[in-house]
Amino acid sequence: MALILGIDPGSRTTGYGIVREHAGKCEYITSGCIRLGDGPLPGRLKLIFEGLSELISRFEPHILSIEQVFLARNPDSALKLGQARGAAIVAAVHTGMEVHEYTARQIKQSVVGTGAADKTQVQHMVTQLLGLSGTPQADAADALAAALCHAHSVALNQQLGGGLLGLRSGRIRHR
Repeated sequence: MALILGIDPGSRTTGYGIVREHAGKCEYITSGCIRLGDGPLPGRLKLIFEGLSELISRFEPHILSIEQVFLARNPDSALKLGQARGAAIVAAVHTGMEVHEYTARQIKQSVVGTGAADKTQVQHMVTQLLGLSGTPQADAADALAAALCHAHSVALNQQLGGGLLGLRSGRIRHR
């Protein structure tokens, strides 16, 4: 049984979601958003670190599943996103958590069945897969999708007899 913390990093809003995976089934624990406002970037990074540190302390997840940086049209946005990811990763590794990274395409494909899914499709499928009574905010749904992606990757690895390596990087290589 593992508690998986999924993160959808952002420099204005960072989504989070925690699921409990046991025997191939996932149970919703919590989700939400850390709203960072418009202040200077260093202060926003501090809020990400502190907010996730508090969340990690409260729920004690074992694994962090986080979206990798994608190439953005705006290099400044990509750099800020990378820094937000860094703050989230440091909060996790500071407590000894494992970190697994997945591309946005991998996360969407794992949850929706297509890597080109839009945010409303991800929200809908996360709601269905976790049996939620309401639809989570888009950033929280993306974070829950990241957690579910890791759970699905582990389940696939187990079904194939542990013959897959590379879950840490989000890339799957055959032995």
